[in-house]
Amino acid sequence: MRINKYLSETGITSRRGADKFIQDGRVTINGIPAELGSKVEDGDLVHVDGQPVHLPEEEYVYIKLNKPVGITSTTERHIEGNIIDFVNHPLRVFHVGRLDKESEGLILLTNDGDIVNEILRVENGHEKEYIVTVDKPVTDAFLQKMAAGVEILDTKTLPAKTERVGKHKFRIILKQGLNRQIRRMCAALGYEVRALRRMRIMNIHLGDLKTGEWRELTNQERRELFKELKYEPKR
Repeated sequence: MRINKYLSETGITSRRGADKFIQDGRVTINGIPAELGSKVEDGDLVHVDGQPVHLPEEEYVYIKLNKPVGITSTTERHIEGNIIDFVNHPLRVFHVGRLDKESEGLILLTNDGDIVNEILRVENGHEKEYIVTVDKPVTDAFLQKMAAGVEILDTKTLPAKTERVGKHKFRIILKQGLNRQIRRMCAALGYEVRALRRMRIMNIHLGDLKTGEWRELTNQERRELFKELKYEPKR
């Protein structure tokens, strides 16, 4: 970043004012007098009149999105339909966990890297709730097996909660997140998933958020989330 832009973004002066500061010899970068056109790199120490100046830290944002089918949970911008370009947030955010491209529903995004592991860590036992539509009638035996655990990926899934909500539809609440877990569990029991929607992550519900829409968490949602995680943001 050019030094005049850097100084303007610290809020101490305009770009034109920054150029005057530089011409007057009031600005140093790593102890060396700055020149017009000098650039500031990550980790550089900038001083004005001998006093350190810093860019203001970005506020943490916590977003919930109703992800449509076809959007990929990746920060790789070269992938068409990536979730970052879809949300197009002014800050650099990233997704918390994943939803398959073929799945839809609730996914969280944030620029708070510390909270991600707290949410995703399996041993914390945080619930994620889904509504799943399959290709044939949901039976009691099927629900019982899904709840008890299914052998996939050389392991047995953790116990889950299940409930029939329609002839071909059921609710499942998981406390883990293996790769394509629900689809693999259903396939192992002879079912094919036709539609999968995540409705809840911990205390955060999809609610009436329309497909493709996102919004920042409310103060109450954030407070409840932090309380359940026993987490305090650093800023």
